Amino acid sequence: MNNNNVNRAPEAKNKKLFWIIIGVLVVVMGALVYLYLDQRQEMNEMVEQMTIEKEELEEEYEDLAIQFDGYQQMDIRNDSLQDLLSREQQRVQDLLEELRQTKASNARRIAELKKELATVRMVMKDYVRQIDSLNATNARLTEENILVKEENQLVKQQNTQLTNANAQLTETVTRASMLEITSCTMLMLNKNDKKTRMVSHMRKMQFDFVIAKNITCTPGLKDLYARVITPNGNVIGEDETKLFAFESGEIPYTLVQQIEYSGEAYNGTCYCIWSEQNQVEEGFYSIDFFCDGNLIGSFPFQLKK
Repeated sequence: MNNNNVNRAPEAKNKKLFWIIIGVLVVVMGALVYLYLDQRQEMNEMVEQMTIEKEELEEEYEDLAIQFDGYQQMDIRNDSLQDLLSREQQRVQDLLEELRQTKASNARRIAELKKELATVRMVMKDYVRQIDSLNATNARLTEENILVKEENQLVKQQNTQLTNANAQLTETVTRASMLEITSCTMLMLNKNDKKTRMVSHMRKMQFDFVIAKNITCTPGLKDLYARVITPNGNVIGEDETKLFAFESGEIPYTLVQQIEYSGEAYNGTCYCIWSEQNQVEEGFYSIDFFCDGNLIGSFPFQLKK
């Protein structure tokens, strides 16, 4: 009797240990299943969120592409700027296509494409400022030309047909004899007159230009005026005492230089002094050249801080 009780005691202990182990395993398995389901839910939520962000980013790219289409339809009248807009427009299309093919789970690439969008937007802002500057210049000249045309119309009404014919002939000869600047490049110089790429070190802007050959133009000494215009439309060095005649009035200039023109192609250089106190405005500038009362060249350039 005592021996049976002794033998049954270890068996009872083993069964109890067995059920304890089973219970622990059930708890562990339950915890693992819970963790798996919880992580899976979190993963699904993350993918869903990334899908929403991807769709929103696609809409932003599409809106930017539409904006580029709008600027392409404008009459910009600047081939280099038109080419820049076309390249950026193609870049937006390429990035949009890549975004569409990128999986929503690829968070890293989507973040990179979001940064690319911000970069393109900054570039577009510069182009918009340049377009606005060109449009402002064209508007000013158009307004002045309208006034001149109105005055000419009054003269035409008072003159005879022969006078009008002579006036037209004179205008044709005048246009044929006008000088034309065909190219212009800008260099930034430091206080030692050395070339620099840092705007903060700039003390002078050097403009190298080429006047085309024109044998119909009267040779001799000529005053070449230049207007350097900031992105917001201001003339650098604008002063009430620095005015020159243009069309029906007088307008301010930045610098004037006397040249001796012989009728052959002329390579010249002029300088715009930049004071240390001047604030550099980032964006697209332009320089307009005038001679003999005529606008003979206009060229944009960009300054970056």
